[in-house]
Amino acid sequence: MKALVWHGKEDIRCDTVSDPEIEHDRDAIIKVTSCAICGSDLHLFHNYIPAMMPGDIMGHETMGEVVEVGSGVNGKLKKGDRIVVPFTIICGECEQCRRGNYSVCETTNRNKHLAEKVFGHTTAGLFGYTHLTGGYPGGQAEYLRVPFADATHIKVPDGMTDEQALFLSDIFPTGWQAAAQCDIEPDDTVAVWGCGPVGQMAIRSAILLGASRVIAIDRIPERLAMAEAGGAITINFDKESVVGRLNELTDNKGPEKCIDCVGFESHISMAQPDSVLDRAKQMFMLENDRPHALREIIYVCRPGGIVSIPGVYSGFSDMVPMGALMNKGLTIRTGQTHVNRWTDDLTQRIADRQIDPSFVITHTVPLAQGPEMYRAFRDKQDSCVKVVLKP
Repeated sequence: MKALVWHGKEDIRCDTVSDPEIEHDRDAIIKVTSCAICGSDLHLFHNYIPAMMPGDIMGHETMGEVVEVGSGVNGKLKKGDRIVVPFTIICGECEQCRRGNYSVCETTNRNKHLAEKVFGHTTAGLFGYTHLTGGYPGGQAEYLRVPFADATHIKVPDGMTDEQALFLSDIFPTGWQAAAQCDIEPDDTVAVWGCGPVGQMAIRSAILLGASRVIAIDRIPERLAMAEAGGAITINFDKESVVGRLNELTDNKGPEKCIDCVGFESHISMAQPDSVLDRAKQMFMLENDRPHALREIIYVCRPGGIVSIPGVYSGFSDMVPMGALMNKGLTIRTGQTHVNRWTDDLTQRIADRQIDPSFVITHTVPLAQGPEMYRAFRDKQDSCVKVVLKP
């Protein structure tokens, strides 16, 4: 089969690889009908996340048709079912899964000894990510093996298109969890840093959850226009002060709830000297992350507020203002997404036409064009916000 394969830093190729096979009785094989490139894939593209190996298959936003099931799936899936595959692989049986904390499943990371050394405890296995999270082949391919498939799936309702359902795999529940973690109240102003695909979902989720106002912060005109179309007030940080504008909009009190959809690759700008220093530290391996957005959030968030972080951080971040965080009494909530905790509700919201997640798609191309679309997505070429690949 054809698949997008990691060969090193900024080197993704469409290669011919072996077809997946049933390896365990809870496995299923799907024929991929749609998959997508995620911002998290760019972290791997840049080789900022450790433990990638040449030959690893990319991708964790995937859906398709079941073509084979193992004997242990016990009737929960059958050939011909259309399913979305969450990026988190879950057993459904461990203590964390029973609590709904699916992204920290205790069972599915087959390299849990590595995760324990890096994180202190294991987290869930993830598709198409590093060997710290199991080294599972990803779904930017013609076929995908789904481990623990009886638990790791979302059935697609009849009549729902691939484009409507695909983002239940990651970015829609990720944006929703980011907003849900804010405990939004009717009078709240919610500020969202980063208007990429997750940011767009967080904006719309915050509005659905009843925020009084949502303010979206970015620099890319197409992303800002998409955020504005979703109901947000926008701030272009290339043209105005984020802190100044947020204080102006909130009578100098700051937003009650802040969402960091940027993560560890904050934009580098001479207007933001800390971001330049972060990049220099990265080059000399003195720091993993560029947390400019997080610093700004902690500084401007209203005392007693909540900071929600769906953006990925990779390791150590320097100069995080812990004094401001502690003295202002801020609450921080983080985490990879507990996808299956949210998907019944979100699937129904799509069916009820409260939201159509396909709004974020700007490019749909064959799988073979994936390598060039990685570069287009990275460089924001051709107004690229979200790429869907068709094997």
